[in-house]
Amino acid sequence: MIRSWRRLRASRHARKEQPARKETGASLIEKDPVTTTPRNGITYDRVNILIENERIIPVCSVEVLEINSKIKTACETQDQVGCKDLVAKIKEWAKESESNKSCIVDNAAVSVLAAAFESFSKTCLDENVSVLEEILSTLILLFPLEGEALTHLGSASSMGCMIRFLNSGDLSRRRNAVLLLTELVSSDSDQRKVNVLSENEGAIEALFKLIEEPISPTATKAALVVIYHTIASSASVNEKLIHKFVDMGLVSLLLEMLVDAQRSVCEKALSVLDGICSTDYGRENANDKPLTMPVVVKKILRVSELATELSVSILWKLCMNEKREEKTAFVEALQVGAFQKLLVLLQVGCAERTKEKVSEVLKLMNLHRDRLECVDGWTKGL
Repeated sequence: MIRSWRRLRASRHARKEQPARKETGASLIEKDPVTTTPRNGITYDRVNILIENERIIPVCSVEVLEINSKIKTACETQDQVGCKDLVAKIKEWAKESESNKSCIVDNAAVSVLAAAFESFSKTCLDENVSVLEEILSTLILLFPLEGEALTHLGSASSMGCMIRFLNSGDLSRRRNAVLLLTELVSSDSDQRKVNVLSENEGAIEALFKLIEEPISPTATKAALVVIYHTIASSASVNEKLIHKFVDMGLVSLLLEMLVDAQRSVCEKALSVLDGICSTDYGRENANDKPLTMPVVVKKILRVSELATELSVSILWKLCMNEKREEKTAFVEALQVGAFQKLLVLLQVGCAERTKEKVSEVLKLMNLHRDRLECVDGWTKGL
């Protein structure tokens, strides 16, 4: 090893001592500004072509349209191997540069990929897992999805495939599936996709598992977004799904997550908890948890404006809908310093809707202040 290193060092030293070599005709040609045409029909300086391996030649519309046509043909013949190779090429282009991504999107490749995903999801999934996985991982690179692509991916067969990936043991599949579901439910104005998702066997359990056993911060946040949209749909579905999530133990998981969560996770977890507290069953379960009031009150004026608004909304729902004669929710809120925090919030200012909720809660809290002294020390160190 030492001898090899010394020989290498000596060789470099010898090269340094050699006189400068006069440029030959070939070297001059390499620097000639004359242009040539590479694979995509666009002209580049010859020197740039010679170092193509060190720079990225952008993809062109002709190439994208050509590969779109080949993918459609592969779908018609159910050629999963050929389709996978074509999709892998698009993924390679997308990873090269943002300009490539724009070209791919502008030439409708996203819709073609989504249609291919739907096509292969209708047949034997066991045989098509490989191509479906390739399409899924490529679509993730081309967010946001729009129009026709969302229609193809929102079909029963496509969503059924995503749920199957969610329940698989492959972490990459689970992550990509929940990210794609986030795109679908976030753009679902008529709740149809949400309904398909919530009615699909195993979907709720798979989403809960991503919270219970996190695989990555990205997947956790995506799962929270999907859960929020599923419980924020029509009232009849809300009650059913919230009941199911609550029975699975989601409230406890959310509270534990909120103790030291980063801003983005905190806001999403509070959104889900706020949705759960929209029902009697959800509020009853939240009121039974000793962490609920300390955690919710602590997030007021601590994380972000959105987190404050959500925390106030949760506090308002728990206090204003209190059914216990002892009005325990008010007492617990007072014990952890909610009264003082809400007063400060009024002073610093907040959204009008939040201000109204704060005022209502403060009026009722004032009636219970004589039952105990307000102390904020309970939450210190939480």
